[in-house]
Amino acid sequence: MPEPGYFLAVMGIGFVLTFALRAMPFAILQPLRDSRAVATMALWMPVGILAILTVSTLRTSLDADPARLLPAAIATAVTIAVHLLGGRRTVLSVGLGTATFVVLVNLG
Repeated sequence: MPEPGYFLAVMGIGFVLTFALRAMPFAILQPLRDSRAVATMALWMPVGILAILTVSTLRTSLDADPARLLPAAIATAVTIAVHLLGGRRTVLSVGLGTATFVVLVNLG
């Protein structure tokens, strides 16, 4: 069994490294907060990620069953409409789009 001092030293080093690695992005981002590039990425990155996820999901879903094309198109339209009209609330738009798709697939 290791000595208590050795154990405490390992735990201390682990704590310092973990804290430093978690704090580093915030320290690096602080000078960039006023950057136009960071502001543009903050605006467009979520939309880009959602677009990539949508294309991937639709491709997989339509490969499995081509009859899901209409429910998928309607759910995509609902997601886009809710996102634009609902103040860009991603959780709300994705949630309602998903619910729309699930309901339409299970009703049809």
